[in-house]
Amino acid sequence: MRLPLAIPAFLAAMSTPVLAQTATDEGGVSLSGGGSSTIKQLLSSGYEIKASVPNGSKFIVFMQKDKAAYACEFVTVARSRCETLN
Repeated sequence: MRLPLAIPAFLAAMSTPVLAQTATDEGGVSLSGGGSSTIKQLLSSGYEIKASVPNGSKFIVFMQKDKAAYACEFVTVARSRCETLN
């Protein structure tokens, strides 16, 4: 499955310092406890982007690792929020 060009651009931008502030600013919850996370936290934990779809001015990004899955609302590189699907 091919991903839109926005996803590789997002991945390339993951090394920018603004993302390092995202986890602190949003106070993401530990992945082992479930609940909210950021795309950066999930990628750091080994989750893979499986698909993305445009939704107005946002993208919905689906991520998976083994049998765990998340849906993430991607607004900008500095603003994302993810919720578990299972």
